[in-house]
Amino acid sequence: MAPPIPLLAVRGSEGIYLLNGPPCLTENERFTRDTGKSCKVFAFSKDGTLIAWCNGEKVKVVDVVDWKLVLSLDLPKTACVEFSPKNTILALWQPYTTSKDTGQGEPNLSLWDIKSGECIKSLFQKKMQCWCPSWTEDESICTRNVNNEMHFFENNDFGTIVNKLHLQKITDFALSPGPLPCKLAVYVPGNKGAPSFVRLYEYPKFGGPQSALANKSFFKADKVTMLWNKKATAVLVIASTEVDKSGASYYGEQTLHYIATNGESAVVQLPKNGPIYDVIWSPNSLEFCVVFGFMPAKATIFNLKCDPVFDFGTGPRNAAYYSPQGHILVLAGFGNLRGQMEVWDVKKYNLISKPQASDSTYFSWCPDGEHIVTATCSPRLRVGNGYKIWHYTGSILHTCSISPPAELWEVCWQTFCEGAFPERTITYQPIAGDNPSVEPKPTQAYRPPALRDKPVTSSKLHEEEPPQNMKPQAAGGEKPLSKTALKNQKKREAKKAAKQEVKIDGLLETVSKPVEKEVLPSFSSAASSKDPETEKKVKNLKKKLKAIEQLKEQQASGKQLEKNQIEKIQKEAALLQELEDLELGD
Repeated sequence: MAPPIPLLAVRGSEGIYLLNGPPCLTENERFTRDTGKSCKVFAFSKDGTLIAWCNGEKVKVVDVVDWKLVLSLDLPKTACVEFSPKNTILALWQPYTTSKDTGQGEPNLSLWDIKSGECIKSLFQKKMQCWCPSWTEDESICTRNVNNEMHFFENNDFGTIVNKLHLQKITDFALSPGPLPCKLAVYVPGNKGAPSFVRLYEYPKFGGPQSALANKSFFKADKVTMLWNKKATAVLVIASTEVDKSGASYYGEQTLHYIATNGESAVVQLPKNGPIYDVIWSPNSLEFCVVFGFMPAKATIFNLKCDPVFDFGTGPRNAAYYSPQGHILVLAGFGNLRGQMEVWDVKKYNLISKPQASDSTYFSWCPDGEHIVTATCSPRLRVGNGYKIWHYTGSILHTCSISPPAELWEVCWQTFCEGAFPERTITYQPIAGDNPSVEPKPTQAYRPPALRDKPVTSSKLHEEEPPQNMKPQAAGGEKPLSKTALKNQKKREAKKAAKQEVKIDGLLETVSKPVEKEVLPSFSSAASSKDPETEKKVKNLKKKLKAIEQLKEQQASGKQLEKNQIEKIQKEAALLQELEDLELGD
């Protein structure tokens, strides 16, 4: 049986419609386009069989299998929509308001039975953050945060609170995906000098800190983002502060923590200073990718021991996206970057393509793992609204431009159950497209008029780092390096990189005068002043000899030198002889 064709929902100032995905790429005629000018929100169900939207007048639910209207509700102010995992309940949220006469508010979170169309529960939920209750995969357990504590319901009976988890002040939570047993991650911010902490629990074992599966405390956390892996064995916690007190970053300060359900926890060590732009789990739950560091940013894959597996080097990127099957990873630079994408085969760590989607504000993988949509949406960017559908090899298959004054607000792929689309063999050859991807012409740097007729000298603001495999490789029968040896190797490489940034002039200033006299007692610089070319060669040779003398001092003090530094010392005799020949020749 052939896999289904995913739909792409498009919402904007001209309403909402559905586009048939590749290879059709035409508007779906079975869905009646809603031309309401105030279509605020839409959502697909978890299995993709239902779509709900609010057009500013009604909330409608349509079955995309037989295209029948399932539900219609008079709730024009609805701003958020969500389906329960088994399509039993439709959760709707409206902004909380109070009456001018009484000063009292009304419940703004409503839960509707999709089959009967009845409201089974109305609740108060003032904040949009964490507005929607969280269900387990089988809907046997549901939880929500109420007055800084967790309330639990079972089998969609919202009239009875079966269990509670009360801590000092729970401000965020994340329910684990997948089947039972259900696990819960909760975040409690620090107060009065006490650290913030994240704890993992297994429902309904809430006896206290001792009953927690794991606990991780940390400082410098105004807010956190908690990410479960698909197998619910570990959580990644991005702790962020609004302001970086050191003044090094406009984005504040971030740290990344790893917490496993077996009690293990660690701080993920990132080898480059700067913000953490993005963190994403691989669908296999065994690895995760982090994009971090001041531009050009690094991207690195880590394993469950928080050891680096592969380093993608540096580049203009701030986001990472795994394909649903986990076999392809896209690193991209959107927002204030130029939209460059790097498409990687993460099984062989080979670069597949490097397309560019300029001015994009949105990216999403198609459930088939073959196609991608990028979009420029309002209000993030009000110029050049539209979307493009790509093949991962870099070919553009479909382009839609929205003509002003119309605006594009959102695009979203239809969702599917896991396993609906099998993993396909990766191809490196670009497929044919209606709109082939055109590489933008590189822009030349500005040069003042006085320098335009002179040769261009190459200069880089940042040193680029190439991709590298971080796994210990056994070559020529050698044993793999131990953890200690790897740690020492990393330290040596870091010191070496730091030395390379030091200017040669600063290096020469550190050489003492007695050394200079001892090394070069018989050479006269005056002799080389007759021929400018000879003088230049003599000067360069003296610089090299002074640098060699400093390396010899470091070696004498017991410092272990790198291979290339030892090779420089071995060239000393040849350099002395060359210098002597030059001066005697004059």
